[in-house]
Amino acid sequence: MTTPLCVVMDEEGVASVRAEDETGGFGILPGHADLLTVLRPSVLRWRRAEGPWQFVALHGGVLQLSRDHLRIATRAAAPGDDLAALEDGIRARAEAEADSARTTRSEQMRLQASVIRNLMRHMGQEPGHRELDGIAEALE
Repeated sequence: MTTPLCVVMDEEGVASVRAEDETGGFGILPGHADLLTVLRPSVLRWRRAEGPWQFVALHGGVLQLSRDHLRIATRAAAPGDDLAALEDGIRARAEAEADSARTTRSEQMRLQASVIRNLMRHMGQEPGHRELDGIAEALE
């Protein structure tokens, strides 16, 4: 997990909030208890008593709500008016991060196998004759 860099939202007069944390989606209405929670990547929605819903796509972060004062700290946020487009952006970013993580794991395994092969050559061991060979194959 990364640490939020800055407060991207500091709003007074908030009457309703819809957000997501590790337990799932939740809503907050007037009269709620103060709340502090870690948000997962999602689209946060909020509005004042007399006003339209506002949206912001978040790459995770920390939400603090005290009475009607909402604060959000995060590394990345993108406000917008189109809820569907913001949700699509969150999904696309999650898929790209998952692909990047898979590529990184694959590259790490390839490098580990290469190190084992080099160790085998350095130790004078021919591939196919000893237990290190099985380790190298398992990493491929």
